[in-house]
Amino acid sequence: MTGIKDVAREVEMSTATVSRALRGLPGVTDETRQRVMEAARRLGYVPSPSAAGLASGQTRTVAVVVPFVTRWFFATVVHGAEQVLREHGYDLLLYNLGGDPDARHRVFETSLLTKRVDAVLVLSLTPTEDELTRLSALGRPVIIVGADIPGWATVRIDDVEAAAAATRHLADLGHRRIAYIGGATEGVLDFTAPTARLAGYRRTLADHGLPHDPALEEDGEFTVAGGLRAGRALLSLPDRPTAVFAASDEMAIGVLRAAHQLGLEVPEDVSVIGIDDHEMAGYFDLTTVAQSADEQGRVAARQVLCALDTSEWKPEQVILPTELLVRRTTAPYVGTAGR
Repeated sequence: MTGIKDVAREVEMSTATVSRALRGLPGVTDETRQRVMEAARRLGYVPSPSAAGLASGQTRTVAVVVPFVTRWFFATVVHGAEQVLREHGYDLLLYNLGGDPDARHRVFETSLLTKRVDAVLVLSLTPTEDELTRLSALGRPVIIVGADIPGWATVRIDDVEAAAAATRHLADLGHRRIAYIGGATEGVLDFTAPTARLAGYRRTLADHGLPHDPALEEDGEFTVAGGLRAGRALLSLPDRPTAVFAASDEMAIGVLRAAHQLGLEVPEDVSVIGIDDHEMAGYFDLTTVAQSADEQGRVAARQVLCALDTSEWKPEQVILPTELLVRRTTAPYVGTAGR
């Protein structure tokens, strides 16, 4: 059976250098790492995860807490993180909450404490004080994606500003009755985006001197079906909005379907904008505020690697940019003044 000494002999290097190259650790040049990897493949050498863990004190495993693994945003973040971590020899241990509050309690109170992992990624949740205490007690790096937690390593976009950019785009086009479709701002899972994006919408209305009408706010549950239901409710109002800002592209796509069902033309009768630049946004020619969910995962993974490679790592708060992409679902308001 091929061992690490055989690989070291093949490339005429020490076993320590070969080990560092195979584990993706610093202190090894790219050329050396490539030579070692090629030799290992040629000889059929497969490193033992358990042996590496005993030698380094690492498990080569990163835990990821995901609210809904089937949702586009979360799946894309996980994909980006997994790509980077896999390249450096790490596996992911996925905790899918599935929207279940009891599952959240089990994960934070039991599962994470009994599993040996090298680091933890938490997606789009605002941990409670008790959960932060438990995470801190792990003694492992923790990176939170999609939330702003002072003193902790975070990767996110500015959700308030993203929502403001979407609302501002509609206001600048002359729309005055601008509806909002978001998600529940209270709940056990405590997502951060719904509250922040609602705040950005309301702030921008005030900045433009536009009235805030609670009747123009609907919960779309951040799904296409929820956007369809909320869109039908809003666009069926006697004094319907002339523009709709949906806090996710999936909800915005639901609104487009609702408009079609009601015989309305987009953007002639109603303008629609979302947030994300979802993989289907271009297909629908949807105007949106683009974020890179994949890049958020990659940045979080790089923070994990940095934390594991140095004892002097300090948590960083990273805010990634967003971009307004104007397509064909928004247009200037040309109807009756005051609408």
